Amino acid sequence: MLGRTLAHYRILEKIGAGGMGVVYRAQDTHLERAVALKVVGEQAQVDENARERHLCEARIASALNHPNICTIHEAGVADGET
Repeated sequence: MLGRTLAHYRILEKIGAGGMGVVYRAQDTHLERAVALKVVGEQAQVDENARERHLCEARIASALNHPNICTIHEAGVADGET
């Protein structure tokens, strides 16, 4: 995955992994900023409930505004990855 581009995000390094997927440090090539990019795991890719939970998590987090909570810029599918 390193060096690969998903949509307009260039993946630079893996920074963590968990039950729902892997988080990468990436570069937003449109806005030229560093971002964290979460890619859901294979099981969540094929499990409709898992994909819906991931989207629900993004919706909830995007409604919050606090310095200790990340800002969600986008949620979706790019090149077959959620």
